[in-house]
Amino acid sequence: MSLPKGIDFRPPWPLSSGHIQTMLSSSGVRRQLLPRAAQTVQDGAESVMVDGGDGVRLTGAYTAQKQLPQARGLAVLFHGWEGSVDSTYVLQTGSRLLAEGWDVFRLNFRDHGDSHPLNEALFHSCRIDEVVHALTDIARRWPARPMALAGFSLGGNFALRAALRAPEAGIPLSYALAVCPIVDPGEGLFSLEESAPWFYRAYFLRKWRRSLQAKQAAFPHRQYFELDELKQSLRGLTESLVLRHTDFGSLQAYLDGYSVAGDTLKTLNIPATILTSRDDPVIPVDAFEKLELPPNVELDIALHGGHCGFIRGYDMTSFTDDYIAARFNALL
Repeated sequence: MSLPKGIDFRPPWPLSSGHIQTMLSSSGVRRQLLPRAAQTVQDGAESVMVDGGDGVRLTGAYTAQKQLPQARGLAVLFHGWEGSVDSTYVLQTGSRLLAEGWDVFRLNFRDHGDSHPLNEALFHSCRIDEVVHALTDIARRWPARPMALAGFSLGGNFALRAALRAPEAGIPLSYALAVCPIVDPGEGLFSLEESAPWFYRAYFLRKWRRSLQAKQAAFPHRQYFELDELKQSLRGLTESLVLRHTDFGSLQAYLDGYSVAGDTLKTLNIPATILTSRDDPVIPVDAFEKLELPPNVELDIALHGGHCGFIRGYDMTSFTDDYIAARFNALL
């Protein structure tokens, strides 16, 4: 069976621009233009709470497929930073997999979606333990097999780290796919601060500050940040987070803590795919080209697609739907 490849994605102008792809990927315009079929994973979805271990509670949404007498398996989806189970790209991918006969579980990371009141401590990107624990709980409660995982951006980074830990944790994960994952957080942060257009920084900072304000409102007895700290740059606010709310002694130690750069993935035993694009303005392609990967990990670098865009045309549907569905179905 021939699987779609990144090189197959050749969008028409002006969608050949990485910036346009990136800006449209999470835009309200795209959500309005998407066909109804791209949002069906919300129909009949069960809102659930899963166990993150040590008292941590995470939220998610489970949708059982109705296309086949028996599900093809369980598809678990991870959103990106400051996204949620209802992000456009998550709904679109989930709806496609549902139509293919997969049961679908969409997981919210801590402090994403409307989950800010559930756990007093703040989210940060090194909280992989609770995500792995949640996957263990999900696999136990919804035992359809095979179990496959897909993540986007920071969610792609979490997916790769979870796949590394899955065998030791006893998670029956068969495959992981990461779309435009954060590979080297230090390089990515530098790129956003130094070389990416200003509106990307403004976008991420606006969403992060709004999330922090929701957290503060949920726990008014805590003072998570001083007002002046919230006015800092992306790098400055990240450093304040590290020094105030983690055990890492420095910003660099924290960034290294969730890096999958270099040879980090060399011991990944589960089959996996990494899909990214050369015109991603958020995550530099250099980090992907430096990866040292085992034979079971596929690295696929498309010419176009921006950051988690891969939008095919004016109906706003994404090439990644075909891409992910084909690889998940190939597990059978």
